Amino acid sequence: MSTTMAKIEEIEAEMARTQKNKATSQHLGILKAKLAKLRRELIAPPKGGGGGGEGFEVPKTGDARVGLIGFPSVGKSSLLTLLTGQESLAAAYEFTTLTCIPGMLYYNGAKIQLLDLPGIIEGAKDGKGRGRQVIAVARSCDLILIVLDASQPASHKRMIEKELEGFGIRLNKKPPPVIYRRKDRGGISFSSAVQTDLNLEVVKSVCAEYRIHNADFIVRGECTIDEIIDVIEGNRRYIPALYVVNMIDKISMEELELYHRMDRYVPISGGLQWNIDGLLEAIWEDLKLVRIYTKPKGVTVVDFDEPVILKNDERQRTVAAFCRRIHKTLENELKFALVWGRSTKFNPQKCGKDHVLCDEDVIQLVKQV
Repeated sequence: MSTTMAKIEEIEAEMARTQKNKATSQHLGILKAKLAKLRRELIAPPKGGGGGGEGFEVPKTGDARVGLIGFPSVGKSSLLTLLTGQESLAAAYEFTTLTCIPGMLYYNGAKIQLLDLPGIIEGAKDGKGRGRQVIAVARSCDLILIVLDASQPASHKRMIEKELEGFGIRLNKKPPPVIYRRKDRGGISFSSAVQTDLNLEVVKSVCAEYRIHNADFIVRGECTIDEIIDVIEGNRRYIPALYVVNMIDKISMEELELYHRMDRYVPISGGLQWNIDGLLEAIWEDLKLVRIYTKPKGVTVVDFDEPVILKNDERQRTVAAFCRRIHKTLENELKFALVWGRSTKFNPQKCGKDHVLCDEDVIQLVKQV
């Protein structure tokens, strides 16, 4: 690992010395590709090892998974206890939490698994502390809450982002608008539907570093060479994140107003329970879960207490997806579905398996005889 770290530091130093312009774009592209390969080698789990360590093998349960990440002693454990009732040791000293503590948050009929992860330190992406295990669990989350201490420097936000980015997590970003296809012959081809700083020579230099000699790259939007590398690596995770600024009772109103410049932030005080409802609403909005209520045949009253939760993706909120969520054999037994709600033109509407459901729709399934 020390040799790999030395190579990473050497490349980062060379990148810092290199001016950024069109003449150096090809050289910088090669350096970034080398850096990405070294980071992949550094963060890869050890072969034949003993797994992620005690407390990190947490089964994924519930309708969604949310991770609490931050530096030590920012109030993550207290926040987990407040939201879920799960006891997580909290104290006034650092590194109170040494393992991953799960809890279950019940909100709007959904079961949301909340994970209190040990405090990360600078250099976590390079394997320092238990950073590798912590960030590996973060990759499995549907939403990340970056918990910050309002009384600490605002630079902590960027430091945590850097650690997560170094581990292949892209916060609040969408996958690059790039179609990448490997092929057997024909060399490297590059085409772009928009004006961009990328060109064929830069892309070729990056591909050469990966020993890719035949591939098509079709760019359909703004894109950088870093995103081309992300597409080639193919292991990036694009996860939404909220910045939870805790302990706002420790700062003045003038200092709090400075945080308004931060995008996607939620100010709270876990100790005084300020704005906890606002945090819950922000979590729900970001998870984009869809509630579907059931109406069994012959029953006039709809059960609004226990909805079936689906992901807010057109492929994952169809009638067929709803059937699979209930039971794997139900999709093949379905004749049609009666649906009430915003997804229909009239109520009830007779729908097939491909009908896309909306939040708070009511559904009744009719099986084949």
